[in-house]
Amino acid sequence: MGTPVYDWIAHHANNAPNAEALVDLHSGRRFTYGECERRVARLAGYLRDGLGVARGDRVAVLSASSSDVFEIQFACFRIGAVFVPLNWRLAAPELAYIVADANPKVLVSDDENWEMSVSLKASGDIGHLIDMRGDGGESTYESGIAGADPVSRMVAQTHDDICTILYTSGTTGRPKGAIITHGMVFWNAVNLGIPVGLSANAVFLTVLPLFHTAGLNCHANPVIHAGGRVLVMRAFDPAQTLSLFNDPKAEITHFFGVPAIYMFMAQQPEFAATDLSRIEGAGVGGAPISTALIEAWTTRGVKLQQGYGMTETSPSVMFLPAADCERKIGSAGKPVLHNELRIVDPEGSDVEPGTVGELWVRGPNITPGYWNKPDETARSLTDGWLHTGDAARIDEEGFYYIVDRWKDMYISGGENVYPAEVEEVLYKLPGVAEVAVIGVDDDKWGEVGRAVVVLAPEADLSEAEVIDHCRGKIGNYKLPRSVVFTDALPRNATGKVLKQELRSAFG
Repeated sequence: MGTPVYDWIAHHANNAPNAEALVDLHSGRRFTYGECERRVARLAGYLRDGLGVARGDRVAVLSASSSDVFEIQFACFRIGAVFVPLNWRLAAPELAYIVADANPKVLVSDDENWEMSVSLKASGDIGHLIDMRGDGGESTYESGIAGADPVSRMVAQTHDDICTILYTSGTTGRPKGAIITHGMVFWNAVNLGIPVGLSANAVFLTVLPLFHTAGLNCHANPVIHAGGRVLVMRAFDPAQTLSLFNDPKAEITHFFGVPAIYMFMAQQPEFAATDLSRIEGAGVGGAPISTALIEAWTTRGVKLQQGYGMTETSPSVMFLPAADCERKIGSAGKPVLHNELRIVDPEGSDVEPGTVGELWVRGPNITPGYWNKPDETARSLTDGWLHTGDAARIDEEGFYYIVDRWKDMYISGGENVYPAEVEEVLYKLPGVAEVAVIGVDDDKWGEVGRAVVVLAPEADLSEAEVIDHCRGKIGNYKLPRSVVFTDALPRNATGKVLKQELRSAFG
């Protein structure tokens, strides 16, 4: 028999019913754990008894971030249904593919995505389409909650049972549905909660979209597991975020963002005067971060704790302690408590410290596979070890460094080049606001680097100045051989640069 699943919302409602759980910044709604319990229980009843959702059925959500999304997640958990948040930034064919793959019994949609949702229902086998305003206003969602009998006990489940399907961003090829189990959600709360220092006193602001593992699990779900408070921002706004940091009534103690989010805040005029003294933990991950950006926040008294994870790892894999943020700048840290790591060569053999190889991960936080994709699952897992596709190295003290995506590496004159190393150097050039390096074909060297640069306002740099800046700082074979300037880098919903789009446009 597997480890049983326990109900976080019911627990906190029983022990601290008046403690605040969720704050929906868009609508101004605030919910205690007692109020969350009543809404989750009635929503579970509406899904099960009103809409016929049975254990294992999928419930999809197409909505901007709101407290309602967390209600739906925990209501699904209570009745054994599978929560499927959908990326509202995808095009209609991409969403249609995902919906066909997940085959949800119910689709819940907010006003902003209603037209798309109607189209999805018309083209598939969705049993019920439920409107949800996302602000507590009159809707089928709210009337369903109001009229349902509560489900107060969670259906018996184990840590091995599926609770969520998260579709990867699909930067290359079609999206894959990563299977997320109850155990993965629990172990992430433990693995991340310890190094971040989460407790019932934690107040976390989540700004990343809730269809992504970072929005849900870095660190919103772990904060709820600890009995703390989560503030939900509908969409990230750098000025509003700094204003909330500055507001003593908001009481924000913890934050997480991808590098682009920290960069956008640091570029705001208000950044220098914002009171950041209440922030106890600021995590960063999802993409390589420049030393210059880390230093900009360190100067303001905030040590950005780098971490590493993936949708398939729930997501926490490693985390850098605050005490080592400056001493080990650029490192993603050491493994979190409950998982293990290897760095291997193309044959799957362990490499020596200092040698770059592919990172493999194993532990109770790892996905059992991909929804409806047994072949993809078999290619991605070896004896329980997940092949991350990321190039990494480990130093003599056991700190890990993510060098780059394994697939983004290019070979120039027989030498491996990891674009993140070149980008790190270019970010130190005044006038460079954003930069990404890609490999392009070359008759002599096979491949060479091309820097795609976004200039800061009023900056004026030439191709030669950009290339000359790199000389003497990295090996000659790593030097970008050409530079193109553009207005903005293409990014996905969480801020990751879409290298495939850059290769298509500038390769």
